[in-house]
Amino acid sequence: MTKLQAYFQTDWQAMTATDWVGLIINVVIFLALLVLFYWVFNPKNKQKLEAHRHLPFRDESKSSGKKHG
Repeated sequence: MTKLQAYFQTDWQAMTATDWVGLIINVVIFLALLVLFYWVFNPKNKQKLEAHRHLPFRDESKSSGKKHG
């Protein structure tokens, strides 16, 4: 076994419940990010996303009809 293989060796039998939960959460988040990146960078979704381009900069008072202050 090389040094690199020894470094990345995992003792699956010694993993606790917390280790398994962390592993599952990391894998689920990784897969969710892959799906999200595919959806965002897919050219056919460009019009849908561009429609919301300035959403963070919109004033709340204009959209709700109420004025603050």
